[in-house]
Amino acid sequence: MSRIVAAPDARTNASEAWGQVSQDLTPPAAAAPGAAQAFAFACEGETLLGVLHRPPAGAPAAATGVVIVVGGPQYRAGSHRQFVHLARALAAGGHPVLRFDVRGMGDSSGALRSFEQITPDIGAAVDTLAARAGVGRVVLWGLCDGASAALLYLHERRDPRVAGVCLLNPWVRSEASLARTHVKHYYTRRLREREFWLKLLSGRVAGRALAELWRNLRRARGEAPPAAARTAGPFQQRMAEGWRGFGGGVLLVLSGDDYTAKEFLETCDASPAWQALLRRPGTRRQDLATADHTLSARADRDTVAALTLDWLQRLAARTP
Repeated sequence: MSRIVAAPDARTNASEAWGQVSQDLTPPAAAAPGAAQAFAFACEGETLLGVLHRPPAGAPAAATGVVIVVGGPQYRAGSHRQFVHLARALAAGGHPVLRFDVRGMGDSSGALRSFEQITPDIGAAVDTLAARAGVGRVVLWGLCDGASAALLYLHERRDPRVAGVCLLNPWVRSEASLARTHVKHYYTRRLREREFWLKLLSGRVAGRALAELWRNLRRARGEAPPAAARTAGPFQQRMAEGWRGFGGGVLLVLSGDDYTAKEFLETCDASPAWQALLRRPGTRRQDLATADHTLSARADRDTVAALTLDWLQRLAARTP
């Protein structure tokens, strides 16, 4: 295993970093993953910590590697260690996988950045995976704003090595989309509940709650306050443009028990451009009715890993 290089301003000192990485590299006794290697690599003058999972001996060597783009605030293991489980499953299927901490997170140095600012980090990870694993094709796999960052990478860099992206519950938050989601999936349900009307008639529903409902109805129709309109960033448009200009495969996975996924669908319903992206050849959509945002149930994590492996095989079959 490579020696770990801890930058002076990393979030944890060298001994803490070693302890965490050692935990990352310790598989369950019943598992049989390939070797995992921790190492540091550079990104614009900062030091990133990555863990590379290699396929086990005897596994078919795939020409496509996977970079897991971690959404924030989150580090390379993920909630419920979901990225550790995913990396091991994909490596067992023959695909080298790199999961890493972006600048300012986990054991990587530098200032904390938003998902809109990590294109250099993703590029450094792709370079590193290609060099260390010897793969010519790479897939970006992201959850939430990690998925959004993957699409922004496609918009900002036409990287011919990227053959596909896997998007789990992409983040497209805006004033209007949040309001539409609340009105459709929260207020509509509340208005059907007998308890709500009893509280309203008895005066126990505060005027502030009714005012909030009215504000959400206005925002859902696009009547956002001028200040919000001035400060709203165009990242959703850049995500769509990155997807539209991408010629590779797309796997879209949406959790049924997740407001981020519902908000993504509300955005698509309100936009012909997003609807067209969902219908594009090469786009595969899979809905998981009972899954939550971070796949906290082991069965859901296993399902997504299996879906990803199947999709990677199909992608390899149609990618020169």
